[in-house]
Amino acid sequence: MYLPSPRAAAQLAPLPQGEGKKITILPAHPTHIAPIAARMRAADRVECAAMGHTPRQALRAGLALSTLAWTALVDGRAEAMFGLVVTSALGGEGRPWMLGSDAIHDHPRAMLRRAPRFLAAMFAAAARLSNLVAADNVRAIRMLRRWGFTIDTETTMINTIAFRLFHAERR
Repeated sequence: MYLPSPRAAAQLAPLPQGEGKKITILPAHPTHIAPIAARMRAADRVECAAMGHTPRQALRAGLALSTLAWTALVDGRAEAMFGLVVTSALGGEGRPWMLGSDAIHDHPRAMLRRAPRFLAAMFAAAARLSNLVAADNVRAIRMLRRWGFTIDTETTMINTIAFRLFHAERR
């Protein structure tokens, strides 16, 4: 699990937002898994199931395998977990992931403002980021595009669910 240095933690420390809710990002912890899994949005549940996992299993695996992992709190409540699994240290490749409740997608501006800090940390660990997103997960695809990812048009079927590759390279 990633534990930032005090300097890195200060750079990643979130600020209250003007959207009526306070969004806080902090290092992910196993205690965040159950509340996020219980309220996971339907689109993320579908993706987990297609990959053969329950929401809780997917969050546990994501946290356990990640070089970097954070939790997004909305008004102090764990609503999303995201991170980076380095898939090839030699090749500079990593798999970013994010699973959460509808609450996190209700605050797109807050997530957009914070994205550059977290993407910079991910690109410091891996020059190329890629993963799959369900083709009908419109909110996630919109967010990924705004964060600078390219979404391929070609789909791959996994357990009857169509997925699209998303990717970006360090600039």
